[in-house]
Amino acid sequence: MLPVKSLFRFKCTCTKFCNIIKSSTFIHLHLNCSKDELMLFKHSIKQEDEHDLYKNVLSVLSSENAFDFKLVSPNFEVPYVTTTSACVFLQLVGPCNALIAITDSFATILFNPTTRNYRSIPACPFGIPKRFRRSISGIRFGFDSIQNNYKFVRISEVYKDYMDKDMKVDIFDLSTDCWRELNGQQVPLVFWTSCSEILYNNAFHWFDSTDDTIILCFEMSTEKFYNMELPESCHWFDGKTDSLIILNNALTYIRYPDPLSNRPAKVLIDIWIMKEYNERESWIKRCSIGLITIDTPLTVWKDDLLLLQTKSGDLISYDLNSHEVKDLNLHGYPTSLKVVVYKESLTPISRKGDSIVVQQF
Repeated sequence: MLPVKSLFRFKCTCTKFCNIIKSSTFIHLHLNCSKDELMLFKHSIKQEDEHDLYKNVLSVLSSENAFDFKLVSPNFEVPYVTTTSACVFLQLVGPCNALIAITDSFATILFNPTTRNYRSIPACPFGIPKRFRRSISGIRFGFDSIQNNYKFVRISEVYKDYMDKDMKVDIFDLSTDCWRELNGQQVPLVFWTSCSEILYNNAFHWFDSTDDTIILCFEMSTEKFYNMELPESCHWFDGKTDSLIILNNALTYIRYPDPLSNRPAKVLIDIWIMKEYNERESWIKRCSIGLITIDTPLTVWKDDLLLLQTKSGDLISYDLNSHEVKDLNLHGYPTSLKVVVYKESLTPISRKGDSIVVQQF
């Protein structure tokens, strides 16, 4: 399959060819046939001579040998989002059909890193009563294959006081460009940490704040919550914290020493793979990694290269086969690194109405 850059050249030569490239059938075929993976790397840089101001920089990288990453195109900055030290909470969500959402919970951008097209998602209009306060637990982005619709799901905690709070779910439908409230079911308490959320099997996955034995799941099409059990031998209060990734197309659970905890913990990083989805007995311990101090696991590159963020803001890799650790010479402000692996795609950034503007980096 030709790369997108070549297709864009051909698009200018013939109207018929242009219409073919824009068709949903061709876009779907191109995405499914694309094999080469790229890496979207986000890091924050403190601006010189500016007090507590940071630049959020995106880099598109590729690598033929899994280690030597090279820039595919010039770096570019992220508009609209936080530029204070809170930039460490800026998330890359996805990919979903090669589209990626960039969010700091207040501003959200939908972005195709291949075409560089993006649009902002309008702020949720639903307020809270006076003297209440809200804490955003996370924003997720996915595709409802039944209704052929992209959705953003925002989970928030609404407080009257410290001990009195309710969970609230709001959903943004890209097909209508409207927010709506999800009612009629009890919303569980989400435990949010960086890199602890993932979209897999058409469902969002989080950790439960009240039960250390389960993963919370939210199915995109039915918009229902359900639970999934963690490996039986994993314990919450052992000085470790948790992360979810996809390894070899399977849901993977990582338990690693909490960088913020003062509790003593074994230095091992434990990796568990779920062989059969939502079957607790199918959890298999893939391996335990020692002698690495990290801030967060980020993602997997080339099937067996685990990408990790160190406490000093360096990107390193751990080869799950050879057990080799390598510094990838990519850096940023500590805890600000985020990585998404994606394939080239022509997937358009949809909009409804003339008031929504699709722009380009």
